Amino acid sequence: MARIGDTGHAETAILALEAYAERAGAALACAYSSSAEFDAALIAERRAAGIYGPKRHRKRNLATAAAIAAGLAVIIFLIV
Repeated sequence: MARIGDTGHAETAILALEAYAERAGAALACAYSSSAEFDAALIAERRAAGIYGPKRHRKRNLATAAAIAAGLAVIIFLIV
């Protein structure tokens, strides 16, 4: 505890507290001004990392097209 005659220690403590408060304020600061800006940066970072890779729907589309063609062939065969 600081004594009345110990002003040097009290000033040092006050300066240390001010420095801690400035650091705490800087730690809480955010580099983004809105959540939309944060989301855009997050998506850009994930794209750069390759998380959102190319979608591979070719096999499913080919299977769907083959099923439709087979169904049409069966219908045409039954009609004729």
